[in-house]
Amino acid sequence: MDVRRVMEVWDPAGGIAGTGYLVTDRLLLTAYHNIQHAESSSGRPVEVRQLARHGEQECAWASAEVLWPDQPPDIDQDPHTDAALLLITDPTWQPPASVKPVQWGRVPVPSEGTAGARVACVAVGFPEAEQRDGERDTKEIRGHIETLTGLKSGLITAHLDDVATPGKTGAASSWSGASGAALFCGNLLTGILTTDRTGNYSGDQLIAVPLTTLAARPCFTTTIKAAGNLLTLQDITIPAGSNHSPGPYDMDAPAGLHNLPGLPAEVFVGRKGALAALAAAMEQGSKAITQTVQGLGGVGKTTLALHYAHTHRESYQLVWWIHADTPDQILADLADLTTRLHGAATGRTAAEDADWAIGWLQTHPGWLVVLDNAEHPNSVRQLLGQLHHFGRHLITSRFAHGWPTTPLALPLLTPSASIDLLTQLTRLADPDNQHHARLLAEELGHLPLALEQAGAFIAESHIPVSEYRDLLRQYPAQTTNTTPAGGDPQRTMARIWRITLDALHRDTPLAVDILRAAAWYAPTAIPRALLAPLAEDPVSYTGALGQLAAYNMIALDAGTLSIHRLIQTVARTPDPTTTDDADPHRAYDIITAARQQATTLLRTALPDQPRTNVAGWFTWRILIPHAEALLAATGPDHDTKDTDLLLTDTAIYLQGQGQIAQAITYQKRSLDASIRLHGPDHPSTLTSRNNLAYAYEEAGDLGRAIPLHEQTLTGSVRALGEDHPDTLTSRNNLAGAYESAGDLGRAIPLYEQNFTDRVRVLGEDHPDTLASRNNLAYAYRAAGDLSRAIPLCEQTLTDSVRVLGEDHPNTLASRNNLAGAYETAGDLDQAIPLYEQTLTDFVRVLGEDHPNTLASRNNLAHAYETAGDLDQAIPLYEQTLTDSIRALGEDHPTTRTVRANLAYVKSTNT
Repeated sequence: MDVRRVMEVWDPAGGIAGTGYLVTDRLLLTAYHNIQHAESSSGRPVEVRQLARHGEQECAWASAEVLWPDQPPDIDQDPHTDAALLLITDPTWQPPASVKPVQWGRVPVPSEGTAGARVACVAVGFPEAEQRDGERDTKEIRGHIETLTGLKSGLITAHLDDVATPGKTGAASSWSGASGAALFCGNLLTGILTTDRTGNYSGDQLIAVPLTTLAARPCFTTTIKAAGNLLTLQDITIPAGSNHSPGPYDMDAPAGLHNLPGLPAEVFVGRKGALAALAAAMEQGSKAITQTVQGLGGVGKTTLALHYAHTHRESYQLVWWIHADTPDQILADLADLTTRLHGAATGRTAAEDADWAIGWLQTHPGWLVVLDNAEHPNSVRQLLGQLHHFGRHLITSRFAHGWPTTPLALPLLTPSASIDLLTQLTRLADPDNQHHARLLAEELGHLPLALEQAGAFIAESHIPVSEYRDLLRQYPAQTTNTTPAGGDPQRTMARIWRITLDALHRDTPLAVDILRAAAWYAPTAIPRALLAPLAEDPVSYTGALGQLAAYNMIALDAGTLSIHRLIQTVARTPDPTTTDDADPHRAYDIITAARQQATTLLRTALPDQPRTNVAGWFTWRILIPHAEALLAATGPDHDTKDTDLLLTDTAIYLQGQGQIAQAITYQKRSLDASIRLHGPDHPSTLTSRNNLAYAYEEAGDLGRAIPLHEQTLTGSVRALGEDHPDTLTSRNNLAGAYESAGDLGRAIPLYEQNFTDRVRVLGEDHPDTLASRNNLAYAYRAAGDLSRAIPLCEQTLTDSVRVLGEDHPNTLASRNNLAGAYETAGDLDQAIPLYEQTLTDFVRVLGEDHPNTLASRNNLAHAYETAGDLDQAIPLYEQTLTDSIRALGEDHPTTRTVRANLAYVKSTNT
């Protein structure tokens, strides 16, 4: 008896429900009276559907037609004719995977010593009275046949043993709907149930048409044979009343017995090497082998194990697949093995059947047991211990450590394999779709499950790959929660990781907190120290990281960790469902708290004064990818005060490194956030407006910069007062914008006023006062007033060295300005050595590609040009232009200045 072959039968024309049994992939045996109206004038076909076990989704109905008998029998006059063969004609029908051919049996004629013996029998049917949640359910029918009296009148009388009778439904019989169920004795199909013994009998006897009678009917045997199965009757030899219950040692498995699920994916790419490695590990010479395949959820461990098991199925006497997610599932699958070996249920408890199965495995060689999706070594340790010296065990798990042998780590697909998988699934091979397939594979992190679901969705929806990428960006929650039609709704990108997070949260809640925060950063090179404040002590933190790595949720390197980008997408995307099945790890408030936590951790780790704190730039270079990733993953509508501060600091750092376009984007967003959070005249808003104006000024966009500076100064005076440091900064910056626009008539008086106010308010040696003096000197120089510019530059440099130190960026800027003043005055003997010293210091302190270094090199080249030394000037211009384009971009103000200088010197010296 194979319950996967049990089918529900429905005759729409007659309104009759019944039961049937698949005897081949498309041929169904049932009672004729179930479908006696199928040939009526209505023309409506018979409908059948496969048994769905409790808890599974109901199978779809499939159409079928009567194949035999070709003429309606008179079953009232001859009940031996109450049988029919149906052919399933529905083109979408999928038969049960990998089931062995039906074997046929006959109840033996009683002989000496067997008179009065009983033959055990079993059937599974669909009584109409047996309903669960509005759906007809199956009823297991167990009993026996008396060998002496069980074949009276040529029909089989089955006596039911300890089986509850279905409740009354108003039908003529409690068993109505079970007609057509296949009656098995052992593993032999012996008859077809048709009726109760009497119309309204309590139900302890059922009548069946024997196979011996059907085999003698015209065309029955030939119809079976034409469908691919020979009808050869075998005598039933094991009597139920013999008082001998076969033990594990007594029973052999039919060759090739297995319960393997079908292969889950129609395309299998990029795993040839892994499959060969697994086969080599499983085919070593030792008698008992335990091999584990471990990896991230969705990486294809189950698929690899299935391909190995199907490919090598004939190498084993038995292959048994056990869903190892829970102890109950392991027990149930072991119990199913006992049922399969006996050919019918034993009547024992599931635990007893599981013990019997273990005993069988211990006494028979040559088998393979697959333990799929074992959560942890401890969850299968007891079973492996009992089977340690027997057979071969293949385990799949997300957990990496503690297995009997070194696991085979299954990696992500290679980029080429990812594209191949998408192409085969979507059948979109044109250049544009291939380009987007490459990008999509990268965005999905080369995770097979994600690629399979994306490819199936694209093919099913008939959309280009670019459109799926848009959906993934705009609707990440829905996209990662969606499976294509016919897919397993439990195997979505979001759900597969929920299982792991449940396990982690149960044992190590800190690990889940770390993962939630890490989801907001760049996927690679996340410093361990960045997330360390989440733990109370280093030991707890290290242990939590170890657990995350063990479950393949992160990868650990020396000092850093990495996380799959798709895990990040899921972890930071709220679950859109509002049902009881909503993912608790993706609740909106939890994700909001994690985002805030990630922002606070990052802000705390970033050094202060991002433009001038040279010592902090090393840390900035490490953390800037994570700041940019967090800001990209956070919508502006969700910006908080901490996000605003992060935007400001990140923009200032990027602007100082020459990345002005990105800095402007962040400063705009910061200003919008400040206005929303604080109002237009709040100090934070004024600072944001000032920073945006300064960024526009550095980009050369004075049309935007000057009005913003003016608005900021007006607001600062009104909100903070004339002498507030922020007001003084705003006035200084407005003067600088006027100077950049060539309006020295307004710039110089503003610089002079601001310098006087800063000396009064902040003191002579305050860094801002030094900056004002430097700016004023530069303006005097621009106005040609060198008598005031040079002494002021000299004083500023002296004070900067004393107050800030030789290597402070502002000191270097002061030295550069003094050299420029000397050059303007025609004193190249002092200007050029000072330029050369400044350039050397810039390279040493800020690096070759810093905007200030490139500007300093341009200034030195200009001094060489002024001195007539074109052999040094032109190569230095050319080198500076090349480096500026590479480091700053074609349109950076420094790049444009260098390009103009080089063009000028070449045009005037040809």
